[in-house]
Amino acid sequence: MSRLLQKGKGLIKSLVLKSYSFCAKSFRVQKNIIVFESNLGRNYTGNPRAIYEEMINQGLDRKYRCFFILEDTKTIIPGAAKKLKRTRLRYFYLMAIAGVWVCDSRLPKYMIKRTECTYIQTWHGTPLKKLALDMDDVFMAGEHSIESYKNNFYDNTRTWDYLLSQNNFSTHIFRRAFAFDKDILEIGYPRNDVLFTANTEEKILHLKKQLGLPLQKRIILYAPTWRDNEFYGNGKYKFNPQLDFSLLRDKLGDDTVIIVKYHYLIMDQIDWTPFKGFVYAYDMNYDISSLYLVSDLLITDYSSVMFDYSLLKRPMLFYCYDLEAYQNTLRGFYFDFLEEAPGPVVLTTEDLTTALEQYKASSYCEKYDAFVKKYNHADDGTASKQVIELIKKITTNR
Repeated sequence: MSRLLQKGKGLIKSLVLKSYSFCAKSFRVQKNIIVFESNLGRNYTGNPRAIYEEMINQGLDRKYRCFFILEDTKTIIPGAAKKLKRTRLRYFYLMAIAGVWVCDSRLPKYMIKRTECTYIQTWHGTPLKKLALDMDDVFMAGEHSIESYKNNFYDNTRTWDYLLSQNNFSTHIFRRAFAFDKDILEIGYPRNDVLFTANTEEKILHLKKQLGLPLQKRIILYAPTWRDNEFYGNGKYKFNPQLDFSLLRDKLGDDTVIIVKYHYLIMDQIDWTPFKGFVYAYDMNYDISSLYLVSDLLITDYSSVMFDYSLLKRPMLFYCYDLEAYQNTLRGFYFDFLEEAPGPVVLTTEDLTTALEQYKASSYCEKYDAFVKKYNHADDGTASKQVIELIKKITTNR
């Protein structure tokens, strides 16, 4: 039975891909159709969301035909965009005739971009950990060898026409790691525009109420990255931070709550009932920029959230229980993390609680200033507008 099922799935996939090929050969590209996708279609967040919502602000969501790829079509999105479910016939048809693709992750390798279509790859973070062609080994689910991983990545980046960069540091890495020789727009990230426009007491208070957070307690955001070698299957990773939440509650619970924000690749469903009133968990459907704004302090590890959060100039601590293994085996780093981290780096929950109790911003002023100067020079709250200007230009000039 399982063989018949697999054979049936393979036949359906073959027919769908042939349908895509037929659409690409039979229908002309329509420059006013824009397809957006965030995080492999798993949520409505990030750079593509920010760009689309700027289109709404400018009244362009009705001038163009906008589609947002979403696995969960129950997700509510504003404006005139239509939701599009991945791997359906309508998805392949619209991808085949769209004039612009806006995505923050790689599209499937079977998705062939037509020359008349413009692909704006926004990417999703400044890299600390090594990327793509710079990697020495691969431990991710579904990847059989570093050679095939690099070949697939290289083939994918050939389809990109524009790539966004948060800073000059990223630009240099992207050129090499993605072997990308087309236009890189070093304009900061659209998803960070809100950190300039909504960082006010009034808007933060509104967000706290909207999220159901206590108004009189310190709020810590815990946002770790995923681990390449801890997975259930392809694209489905585990949440296993080795953080003692019971100890944190005992030490901090009187005047502090913790927001736990999973990476979009994390598929675990954690029961936080034992920590009710102390831990507030938000899954991949919540845009992390709102959580940045409501938090007083960030705890992360090697995640690119550190670069975004530093725009707020708020304290950051780094809980890196697997620092040696992550740096020497899993990924490797692009810079001296211990030297540049603008806050304490700790390996245990006990050390983390001590660092929280003893934290003094004045001790990290010099490091923090250097960090912001190096990684935040391009973000100014206008990245979305600049991408919209690009879209106007490329759709007008055809």
